[in-house]
Amino acid sequence: MNSNWYNNRNSQGACKLQICSLSAFQKRREVVFGSDLVSDNVACAVGSEAEKTTVEVEGITFPSEIAAGKPLTLLAHGLTDIEIHFLQIKFNAIGIYLEKNDVLLEHLQKWKGKKADELAEDDGFYQAIVSAPVEKLFRVVVIKEIKGSQYGVQLESSVRDRLVAVDKYEDDEEEALEKVTEFFQSKYFKPNSVISFATEGKDEAKLTVENENVAGMIQKWYLGGTSAVSPTTVRSLADHFAPLLSI
Repeated sequence: MNSNWYNNRNSQGACKLQICSLSAFQKRREVVFGSDLVSDNVACAVGSEAEKTTVEVEGITFPSEIAAGKPLTLLAHGLTDIEIHFLQIKFNAIGIYLEKNDVLLEHLQKWKGKKADELAEDDGFYQAIVSAPVEKLFRVVVIKEIKGSQYGVQLESSVRDRLVAVDKYEDDEEEALEKVTEFFQSKYFKPNSVISFATEGKDEAKLTVENENVAGMIQKWYLGGTSAVSPTTVRSLADHFAPLLSI
């Protein structure tokens, strides 16, 4: 992600990872991971936003479409949360934007005709979305304030464990993850702060993670199917794609 975390795209969705500093969106603080997957002339900023329709997640508004170089459509939304003694603690609201086009749907033809329940239980489906050669942007809006160091450690731990599980954690991956963790170390995310992960980036990037394995696993942290950090988000993705794949 030069992934906004993240000038080349391949059929497997290989990418670089960038961290960009953006102007505040709707008075929110925004940190962006961007990707140089496609071109070098796309701004890291998430771009103009469609104002006609929006989706609310816990009072947080996500536009149904944004222009980040190309129009990106909101195809999933959800929460990261935990239940403690029957009390639900909500951490972040998430919006998943993808370039909805024939390339994406063709890439997912294996799942044509599948129902939402079937898609939701198929990790291969989510892996295919991660590897799809289309532009993506993940917007994470903070609900419960958190130190950047805490967020960075959570991300690092999850990505490292996933890489170790598939025997892809070597010195290069360790170094790339350390840079990401260091970036978050001095940050503090108050409620309504925004962290954006995207597959387009530009000169605004503060950090570029060129390691494809790390960039891909960061995407899987949010889109990893049954192992994703937000079950509601991946379920929403299945609910959105089922009708698209029924045509």
